[in-house]
This record gives sequence, C-alpha cells and structure tokens, in this order.
Amino acid sequence: MWLFKVFGVVYLTAVCGAQDGSDATRLPTVPPQTTALPKVTTPVYVPPVPSLQQVSTWSDVFPSEKVEFRCTVSDSSDWTFTWYRSGNKIDSDPSLSFSGDGSVLTITSATGGIYSCKGQHKTNGVMTQSSNSLQLNVYGNKPKPKLSQSSNYPEMFPGESITFTCTVDVSTGWEYLWYHNGQEIPAADGKTYPITSLDHSKSGQYQCKAKRGKDPFYTEASETTTLRVADPPTPTLKLVSPWLDVFENEMVEFSCEVSSSDWTSTWYRNQENLENTDIEFNMDEEGSTLNVTSITKAAQGDYTCKAHLTSRGVNSGFSNSVKVSVYDNVPTPTLSKDGFNSMYVGETVNFTCKVTVSSGWTYQWYKDEKALTHTSPTVSIFLGLPDEGMYSCKATRGETETKFSEKKQQDVLEIPVPSLELKTKWSDVFPTEAAELRCGMQKGSGWTYTWYKDKVEVQADNSVSFDSERATLSINSASPGKHEGQYECKGHLRDRAVSSKSSSPVSLTVYDKKPAVVLTQDPEYEVMFPGESVTFSCHINVSTGWEYLWYNDSVPIGVSENKYSVNSIGPTSRGSYTCQAKRGTNSPFTTDSSNGIRLEVDEKKPKPLMTQQPAADKLYTGESVSFECKVGISSGWSYYWFKDGALLPYSSNDFQIVNANSLDNGTYECKAVRDKTMFNTELSDGRILSISEIPVPSLKPVTQWLDVFPEEGVELSCGMPESSEWTYTWYKDTKEVQADEKPHFGKDKATLTFKSASTSHRGKYRCSGKLKSRSVNSNPSSEVTLHVYDTKPRVTLVQNLDHSLMHTGDPVSFSCHVDGSSGWEYLWYKDRSPLDISGVYHNISSVEKGGSGSYECKAKRGKKMVFNTGWSQAVKLDIKERPKASIILKTGWSEVFSTDSLVLECKVESEYKNWTFKWSKGRELINTSSSERHVATPHNDPEQSDYTCQGIRNRRPLYSRSSDSFTTRNLLLKRRMLLSISGCLFFGIIVVFLGCIVLRFTRKKAEVDENPEEANLFLTMAQLKECADAPCPLVEYITDADLDAPPKEGDENGTVCSETTPLPITSPEDKAVTSDNNDTTENGGGLVSFQQ
Repeated sequence: MWLFKVFGVVYLTAVCGAQDGSDATRLPTVPPQTTALPKVTTPVYVPPVPSLQQVSTWSDVFPSEKVEFRCTVSDSSDWTFTWYRSGNKIDSDPSLSFSGDGSVLTITSATGGIYSCKGQHKTNGVMTQSSNSLQLNVYGNKPKPKLSQSSNYPEMFPGESITFTCTVDVSTGWEYLWYHNGQEIPAADGKTYPITSLDHSKSGQYQCKAKRGKDPFYTEASETTTLRVADPPTPTLKLVSPWLDVFENEMVEFSCEVSSSDWTSTWYRNQENLENTDIEFNMDEEGSTLNVTSITKAAQGDYTCKAHLTSRGVNSGFSNSVKVSVYDNVPTPTLSKDGFNSMYVGETVNFTCKVTVSSGWTYQWYKDEKALTHTSPTVSIFLGLPDEGMYSCKATRGETETKFSEKKQQDVLEIPVPSLELKTKWSDVFPTEAAELRCGMQKGSGWTYTWYKDKVEVQADNSVSFDSERATLSINSASPGKHEGQYECKGHLRDRAVSSKSSSPVSLTVYDKKPAVVLTQDPEYEVMFPGESVTFSCHINVSTGWEYLWYNDSVPIGVSENKYSVNSIGPTSRGSYTCQAKRGTNSPFTTDSSNGIRLEVDEKKPKPLMTQQPAADKLYTGESVSFECKVGISSGWSYYWFKDGALLPYSSNDFQIVNANSLDNGTYECKAVRDKTMFNTELSDGRILSISEIPVPSLKPVTQWLDVFPEEGVELSCGMPESSEWTYTWYKDTKEVQADEKPHFGKDKATLTFKSASTSHRGKYRCSGKLKSRSVNSNPSSEVTLHVYDTKPRVTLVQNLDHSLMHTGDPVSFSCHVDGSSGWEYLWYKDRSPLDISGVYHNISSVEKGGSGSYECKAKRGKKMVFNTGWSQAVKLDIKERPKASIILKTGWSEVFSTDSLVLECKVESEYKNWTFKWSKGRELINTSSSERHVATPHNDPEQSDYTCQGIRNRRPLYSRSSDSFTTRNLLLKRRMLLSISGCLFFGIIVVFLGCIVLRFTRKKAEVDENPEEANLFLTMAQLKECADAPCPLVEYITDADLDAPPKEGDENGTVCSETTPLPITSPEDKAVTSDNNDTTENGGGLVSFQQ
C-alpha cells in the first residue's frame, strides 16, 4: 500500500512539472513518510497537440457562405476546446456556433483570418499547445458569372446551333443553373448549355448562375443575353428591265433582293433551276441579278428565286413569281384623230398612235413622210397654216421597230373677223340711261359671240342682256365704272374651239354719277335762335337748263329760283331743307336730292361746357394745364373767362397755365357770346384746380445676386407707391441706359433686365418716373450698385486617377469645381453629349471601351434666367482593351517519341513588355514560378484539365485578361496508336515479303495454271487511287470477336484499331502535340494525349 502511494506522488509531481505555471493543476500535497523509499525515475508528461481540420471544402469563401472547422486530440475525447482567429480568442458571436465540447466551429457569416484551437483536459485542466493554423479567405462580394455564346449573330435561323458558356472566375467547385426567360432550364447543370437545333421557342433572354456546397451558396445571376430566332428572309423578285411581255431577241433582267447582305441567289423558271435548262442567261457574282440577253419563245414562264446564306447553311423559300410572255411577230400601230378634216387656225387636233400588244413603246411621228420631234403616243397640234398635210406614225422599243401606220389628211383654214356698231344715238350717258351694241360676221353661220369691255369678258346680269346668238348687247341702266369703256367682240363656232380675232373697239362713256346738287346755308349755324335770318342756295355744276325744286321736311316750297331766304326765324322755321334739279320734257332726267340741311330753332338759352386738360383731379408742380369752353349748340361764339369770380384777360375758347404751382389753385368758369347776333349764354359750371408735389420712385433688385458674371441675367424693378400710371426711365452712373447696352424693359419699363450681363453694365443704377398720360417726371430714386465680374467663372475638371490612358476594368473619378460665387448646379458631358449625372462628382467604378472620349463639365444657376458657365477644360480619356493572354502549345509532332511532357507557353500580344505570368489549372492557381512556360506531364495531370494563364506587370496595365482555357487530351493514346500502326505496317511488309519467297519456291507451275487466281489482299498504288472510296480488303479479316475484345493492358480508353478508326491527327485549332513517353513500363510504350 505504501508503495502505491509513493508511485502516485511521483506521478502527480511529474505531471505538474510538465505544465506551465498558469495551467498547472494544484493538488493537495501528501505529507512525506518518514520511511525511506527507493529512488524511482518517472517520465515527464507532454500534453498532445490538437489537430485542426476544415470540414467544409473551400478555404476561400464568400459572405453568407457556411464554413466548418473541427479540432481533435488523437485517442481521447476528454477535452474541451478554445478557438482563436488571427491570435485573438473567439468570443460568442451570432454568426458563430460551437458543438457541445467546442470541437466543431461553425461560421454562418464568414470572417477571414488565421484560425487555430487549443484543448483543455476535462478532468485535470491540462491545456495543450496551439493546433496547426488554417487560413480562411473571404471575398468581399458575391461573384457574378460571365455569360458568353458561341455565335454572336443578331439573329439565328431555325435549325442552327448555339452554345452558351457560363464562367465564374473566382474559386472552384461550382455547379451551374441555366434560365430561359426567367424560368430555370431542367437538367441543364453544366458549364455550357448547347442548343443543337434552334426553333422559335428558343428565342428569349438567357441567364445563368452558379452554386456550391451542401447548403448551397448561390452566386449572383449573370447579365442576360438575348437570343433571337427568326425565319430566313423571303427574297423579293423585281423586274429590272421595263417589260414583262417581250418579243424574241429582246433582253429581260431580274433582281433577287434580300433584306440583309451575304446572301446568294438561285434562279428558277416554272419551279425548275435555270442551270438545268437550255436558256442562255448571265448572273452577277452573288447571283442577285439575272439577265436573259436574247430571249426566245421557250424562255417564257414564271420566274422565281431562292436565297442562300452559304456560310451558315441557311436557305430561304421561293420569292414572289414574275411571269414573262414572249410574242412571235411585231405589231402594226393604229393611227386615229379626234378632229375634222377641215379645221381653223388655232384649233387643236389630237392624233393617237397605239400599239395594242405589250407596252413601253416609243413613238415616231411623220408629216408628209418627214419625221417630227414628237415621241409620245398622243400628239396635240395647235394648228397653223403650215400644219396642213398627211400624218403617219410608227413605234420602237429597244431594238424592236413596228411598220408604218395608215396615213391621215389634215386641212387648215383662216378665221374671219367680226364687225361691231353702236345702235343708240349717243356714246356718253348718265347713270341709269340705256345703251345698245351689235356684233356680226359678214359670211358664214353657226357663230356665237363673246363680248369684252376693256379686254375683260362681259357677263349677263340684271343690267346687261344678250339675244339668242349673243350678237346684241343691251345695257338697260348704265352704271359708272361698270359699263364705261372700250367694247369689242369675238366670234366662236359652236361645238368647236374656234375663236376669231377681236372686232374694232367702240367707246362708251358713262358719267361717274348723276349731276351733284349742292345746298348751302348762310350763316352756317346748326341751331338758330328766334329773330335771326338765314339764306339757302342750290347749285349744280354740270351742263345748263336746270330747273330747281325746294323742300322742307319733304314738303314742296313754291320757289323755282336757286335761292330761298327766311328773314325772321321762328319756331315754324325749323326743319330739313333740300333741293333738286331737272331737265328734258318727254323722259325728263331728274337729279337726286341735294344734301339736307337741318335748321334747328332752340328757344332755351344755352350753357357752355368747360373742360380741363389734363382732366386729372390731381396735378403736379411744373405741369401745364389748359381749359376749354365750348357751347355744344351751333357755332359762332366768343368767350369770357373767370377765376374765383374775377374776369381774366382771355377771349378765345381756351387758355393755358404753364408751369403750374400752388398759386394757380382756384375755381375757374366761362361764358359765350354769339359773334353776329351778340346772343349771351349762361355761365359754365366751375372747375377746381389742385396742384401737388411729385413723388420719388423706389428701386429694388429682383434677381438673387447683384454680383454677376458676364452673360448672366440680372433684373431690377422700379415703382411708385400705390400707383400704376407711371412709366420709368433708367440711369447708370447718372447717364440714361441706352439701347446699345441691350437692355430689356418690362411693362412700362418698371423692370430693367440684362439677359446677358457684361462689364459695361457694371455701375450704380437709379430710375425716375414719368406719368403715362402727361409729361410729369419725378426725381431719381436711390442708387443700387451692380457688380459684373471681368470674366465668366472658371470651371475646373479634375481626374482621379490622373491617367489619360486607361484599360477596361480600371476605376476613374472626376470632380467639377467653380471658382466663384455659389448656388451652382453641375452638368456633365462626354464628347459634348449630356450625361444623366448631377453633382460635383462623376465616378466610374469600372471603365469600358465605350467610355473613351472627351469629358467636360459646366455649371448653371438661376431659375427665371438660367446662367451657364463656360466649358471646363476637356479631359480626354482613352480606354483600350486590356491585353489578353493566350496559350501556345510548343511541343511538336516530331517530339512525340522522345518525350511525354507537354510544353505550354503564355503570350500577351500587346505593345507592353516585361510581363510575368501566373498559371491556373481548372480554377486553382498553380504555385510555380512566374515563367512564361509551363510543362504538363501525365504524372502531374492524369485527368483532362483546363489551363489558363494571365500576364502580370509592375507598371500599367498591371495585369492582362486571362487567356482562353486550354484543355489537354490523352497524349498517351495518340502515342500508342502511332506505335501500333507503324508496328503493324512493318511486320505486315515482312510477312508479305517472306510469303512471296515461299510461294516462289514451293508453288508448282501446273498448279499456277490450274488454280484460279486468288483475290489480291494488297492493292497497288494505282489500284488504291482508282478505288479511293472502296473499303480496305483487310477489313474482311477482322472478326467481330476482334472488335469486341477487351482492351489490352495499357489501353486506357479501350480503343480498338480498325479501318474506320480515325488517326489521332489533331486540327490546327487544337494545337496538340504528341511525344514519346520516357517511362515505357508505366505507360506501356503508348501515347499520352492532351486535347483542348
């Protein structure tokens, strides 16, 4: 028992000694025994080191992707664990979770860093050392796949194929999801989505995204790409030559038109390919134009065409058809005319030459067998005497010409002139009198007449009439201007367009009006007063022998003289006085009544009306004012003026006060006296005159700023308090604002606006008012100072990063600044085209090639009058496509038997030098040197892999675009096939050679003669050329068992070599290389292939 206790003490002491001071477990010490013990050596306890493993697959993850770590201590489960990230202990976090013993750390929202763990024994509290560390990289954003397609035509046609490719450039392990018009495509999970035969249902928007992991993490969706599937265009067949119905040996030309280019055409007649007929024709290089140069009867029919897009194997349907007819014989034209055999000069005769067969004819006309210049089918001839003769015609079309038509005779006669005479006795008449004229031909009948006055045709109306032949013109009531003038007449044959010359003219004079009768009064007072006298006179100034008639209110007065006097006016004298004149006896002509003179008799004494100008209640100091006194009844008055009852020294009907002041205030009156009868009126009503001082206007700015820039708008206002009856005058620096300063004034000049300010507008402004209705000017207003800067504000455009040459994918930022004032709104432009951007900054996170151009900005401010600054300096941004790397296969066919490695070289085709390179296999970076070459062998690439490379520089551009992927193929198989074929050929030649020698010495001659000749299994070169398509005779000796036999050891793909097995000859696009395998034991002396 004591020995057991001793060993326990020693063991615990060793354990405590192995721990550090902070982690050591303190146990109660056992009192030493007094009994001496033998010396025992105990090994020191070393705690185990935990092992850290990442349970999830990837060490580079994205936000929201789940990551799981596991920490374990071998051969024990009595541990709890503590976790560390980048040396810091991980505390509780909503995005973290731990298993019960802490051995599993699950991160739902990944945070990058270096993760490690430590274990602590559950029983004795012993703490282990830190585990191995694992680096966790977290990308900033979800990746976005790139979607590309194998064909970039604007539209595809049914039956064509296309392949879409979805690429995620970041990390690995992706599975792909494909979408068509927003709906997921079932069973499409590969990186590529091929469509082998397109139809219209495949049109639409295509998109892809990627996912990975058990609890899938999804990328963002790619950009959409549009696939448009349309039917091939239907060609349009057009006739280029003029006619569809032709004669033999004429030419016919067609064109076959398609809405897009790169199409060729095939021609058909009656649905039969023209190339399979005997018709002679020509076509252009694309076949779009067909020319049948010398057509025959056999070539008539329905012509159509088809279009072919050879590069894509697309054929259209038939075009519209055009029918061509071919005639045997040339026709004879028919000549007709629509006139008389005898016609007058000036008539028009129409000849018509017509070919009833086909169209497109050009006509040739002849008179008396001499060619005329006319070429139309119808000829209209305005006849003259030289046009008399015999007419004929013929027609031509191209090289085809008809015979002459029959001949037609045309006779031409002179037109006679009519005579005109006046039937009335006089040629000058008064208005309402009658007149008559007659027109006639000396010989001939069937004529009707047209009448003209002053070269204008006379029409019948209520005062003008004609007889049935229109030979007599009657005017029943002459009118001045209407019937006065030179009369002529012309004759016209009925139903013929034959008109004679005008007759000799006859003049008819019509006075403008009846003789005027003028009535006058002396004295000429409109209103008379009782006791006055008046005399009326009646005058007529045309001719003599007139007798006068007098009337008062239309009642005749028994007086026949030209004067009538009233000596003492009374109430019965009032009325309207008129007179008339007459002459003649049988049908006397009576003038119209004279003007009426109204004589008014007023028994009431009148009161004059006094008026004031200006008629304002308030006048201003310095104005002029005038008064007028007027008696509204009659005339002939003298006037007297009074101020406050005192007589003023004025005798006219008005007087004026110049430069009025407060001393002129008072009540003014007037009265009138008749100048011949001395009749006095009553006093007028009084008018009060009031004079006041002139007010001063108020000047205010309307626009926000009084410090403006050149070309900026500014507005000032001027106004009187509580009055709109003023107009204003503006002054700058004591001088009136002139029109050459280009001001713009508002209504009544109450506002002054400079729509485009300049330094000449700088100064102190004042205004003064002027009454609209009177010449009253106010004193100037207070001053307002307008400051105009010397120059427009300078706009500065700053670029960050400051490089004129950028490459696609680079970021760039611009800022726009104005060096003066405030309140600016910024406008952005690219190549002087506006951008939908506002604000001081314009940021481009990733430039594209289309972003190249000249960037500028400017600023504006103001609402009613917007002011725009000038352009900033232009910042030219030249965006080049980022250079792209490409992989070149350097191993050649000549090295196929000497090596089993594949040498790839990365090149960046650009003007930039000093590139280093990084290589990737699949989506994983190959940790090799930055050399431009990479060597791949079957050992380090047993599976087919995608290789890509990228160029790196320490100067701009800092990197290139990644190359297209280069896919390796099975080089081992190619090498084995080459060796097998060469071995078979070699041993086959040896066997044939030995067989020939044996047969030569063992076969008897008789047997040669008796036995039929066996088929020769090996053909000569001449036979091979003649039978290039025949199967190889050795095929007969390859049995099905041979074909179905399992592959030999080393045949990795189980390939059987047969006559139909293609040799592994790689296309130039694959750029494949074969080489010998140095390790013949492992590869069986075969070939290893790398295929893209």
